[in-house]
Amino acid sequence: MPVDAAAPNIDPDLAPLHRLALDLRWSWNHASDELWRQIDPDLWARTHNPWVVLRTSSHRRMAQMMANPEFRESLQRLANEADEATQAPTWFQQAHADSGLTGIAYFSMEYMLSEALPIYAGGLGNVAGDQLKSASDLGVPVVGVGLLYQQGYFRQVIDQDGSQRALYPYNDPGQIPVTPLRKPDGEWLRLQIRMPGYSVWLRAWQVKVGRSRLYLLDSNDVANHPTRRGITSELYGGGPELRLQQEIVLGIGGWRLLDALDLRPEVCHLNEGHAALAVLDRARTLMELTGVAFDAALTATRAGNLFTTHTAVPAGFDRFEPKLLEQYLGGYAADSLHIPMRDLLALGRENPHDDAEPFNMAYLAVRGCGAINGVSQLHGEVSRRIFMPLFARWSAAEVPIGHVTNGVHMPSWDSPEADELWTRCCGKDRWLGSLESTKERIRSLEDATIWRCRSIGRASLVAYARERLSEQLAASGAAADRIAGAAHLFDPEALTLGFARRFAMYKRPNLLLHDPQRLARLLTNAERPVQLILAGKAHPADLPAQRLIQDWVRFVRRDEVRPQAIFLSDYDMLMTERLVEGVDVWINTPQRPWEACGTSGMKVLVNGGLNLSALDGWWAEAYSPDVGWALGDGREYGDDPVRDEVEAGQLYDLLETQVIPEFYSRDASSIPRAWVARVRESMATLTPNYSANRCVREYVERAYLPAAASYRRRAQNGGAFGIAISDWLRALERGWSALRFGRVNFDTQGEWHDFTVEVALGALGPQAVRVEICADSRSDRPAVCVEMTRLEGQSDGSGMTRYGARVPAIRDAADYTPRIIPSHPGVSVPLEAPYILWQR
Repeated sequence: MPVDAAAPNIDPDLAPLHRLALDLRWSWNHASDELWRQIDPDLWARTHNPWVVLRTSSHRRMAQMMANPEFRESLQRLANEADEATQAPTWFQQAHADSGLTGIAYFSMEYMLSEALPIYAGGLGNVAGDQLKSASDLGVPVVGVGLLYQQGYFRQVIDQDGSQRALYPYNDPGQIPVTPLRKPDGEWLRLQIRMPGYSVWLRAWQVKVGRSRLYLLDSNDVANHPTRRGITSELYGGGPELRLQQEIVLGIGGWRLLDALDLRPEVCHLNEGHAALAVLDRARTLMELTGVAFDAALTATRAGNLFTTHTAVPAGFDRFEPKLLEQYLGGYAADSLHIPMRDLLALGRENPHDDAEPFNMAYLAVRGCGAINGVSQLHGEVSRRIFMPLFARWSAAEVPIGHVTNGVHMPSWDSPEADELWTRCCGKDRWLGSLESTKERIRSLEDATIWRCRSIGRASLVAYARERLSEQLAASGAAADRIAGAAHLFDPEALTLGFARRFAMYKRPNLLLHDPQRLARLLTNAERPVQLILAGKAHPADLPAQRLIQDWVRFVRRDEVRPQAIFLSDYDMLMTERLVEGVDVWINTPQRPWEACGTSGMKVLVNGGLNLSALDGWWAEAYSPDVGWALGDGREYGDDPVRDEVEAGQLYDLLETQVIPEFYSRDASSIPRAWVARVRESMATLTPNYSANRCVREYVERAYLPAAASYRRRAQNGGAFGIAISDWLRALERGWSALRFGRVNFDTQGEWHDFTVEVALGALGPQAVRVEICADSRSDRPAVCVEMTRLEGQSDGSGMTRYGARVPAIRDAADYTPRIIPSHPGVSVPLEAPYILWQR
């Protein structure tokens, strides 16, 4: 059923303005900012929301603007530029025109695209929003699927005693840049999904993100009972039942929305496990199209599914009690998937036969996807350890999880000064293709040019901090002299440190506050002053993290510290933009290895900010001494308070002996040459490597294209290949326990070991398995597995099949052990078939 976004009944002269306002391309292409500023300067400054500026302005005001020839000329030029940008050839069209890939569906619980659309909480939404923007830049055919929350994530107020208070303002759909999806006859596209004993109506919305589209569902439909209208009320609120309801809406409802839009994506990308139920409904769709059974349908569609995990600890996964799953999905399993509920529950359990084990959404995602990745190199290693229980007796190195390190959408985070610098150096289209030439071009920049950009960005941040703190103090009822004093806070020439993120215990946000007196001395040194800007929210249920916020607020209110440090409340996307544009050093202190990636520090790169971070997440792979500073020794210590004390001391030492002296070491031109050299190298090497441009291109070439090809192969001809693989998997399940080893012999001659192994394959033929001879890794030797070749003939009539292999005798023959693993063309082992048998 083809549908289109509703077009408001508007004056034709204003239509170009509406198109510009409803396209979130303005959130990173700031050419139209002046238009909105001219219409309503105050509202634009407060909201940065073109749609609310248009919706709020009177007919008289708009008539005045349209009567201005300069305004009309600018509007027409910008409208033409937007059309040209949409129609211009893209990287994907040029690099992969013959790939046959026509669609990727990207599912995420949250998206950070603009403060005008507050449906995000933090890092997960940041990744989703920035990847959707880069997909638009690169022409990658991605559509996003998510939820439109009535309240979204909470807004923060800091009370007089420094405690956090959570507020939940209403997201008025009429004032955010979304439009209803309507059928050709004008009817609003609504979906009906089944819940236990009732149905829920879901309204469909569209967000235009350049070339990309984001489709959102919400339950706030008048046809629903009031309690059910609140399913999409808030992000990460409520208990397990509300979370499950939201994940049903996102996964099952989201896939059915794509079906209603006549979209048939070859690839389904799950950004975390919240949308894992989409893999079930995708299988259901193939069942209805071809008539195949669920097992075969899941086998066929799994090849086109990708799961990106962002979780660094098992406790972070969504788990649901079996009774709750049965209540909500029992009918779905029976009526839509035609399988017993125990089979559905088995997909989300480590032990499929343990009826008491909770259902793990991440396990469902693993079993329903053909590829899995973490979001940094270190997180890939951590994820392999986390998911080892699903791959019993496989080594951690063989757990089938790779990594694609996150990146940020640089045009969304660069300052006007940085944008101008990069444009002069690398061209205005620098983020629209590959980035090979950017490194050397940035390295050619003169010191004075870089330092001027940094100085302007810092001064702009100081002006913003003064204004924001004045408003914050006035709202809290502070004394008039304190409010007036905020207008003179900070020095635009002083070293400015930034620390802003979600407050959680593993992020150790108070490591910098470990020794308050030492920190106070560092900040208040009259010869080398340092100023510190802090911001961040703690989840409303995380009381320990909220106490950390209170500790910081009390510290910055100390008389001697107050001129040098501030805590800005209600950390959001707009604040992030201003902070990353101006800070000199971004500090990050997570406890290794719990920071899966940590994209906040990536945002300062394009602006010439530097990172001082623990060796965790992206910084563990990005750090080198010429681009920033590293905290810790790169090892894991767990919850060791002694280690916190050690690393707090290292943090102070780095600031006192390296960071501060380097910033204030100036030449005759008052330029800190060593500092600028570090900034230049960070900008040149890290900015392109940790951009969403690189990240999305990597997903295309390493994940999307292979997944699409594999899915097409399995699904074609009525899912014939998927059926064949499903039959093979059932044969493995029936016959694996009968496999056994016979005799194992070896003969060493000179530089080679010759191994022969006898194997009883039972009902499984040799074509169903692979026999290998393997040796574990040691300090001086890597792990090795060599495929053994089936030898002709049988041994002594016993029914054994003989295999042989020759390996170099560079290690003792006793190091080697034979094993049997599944084997089938086009199947990922052990991801899809985790069976393994070692000779004892």
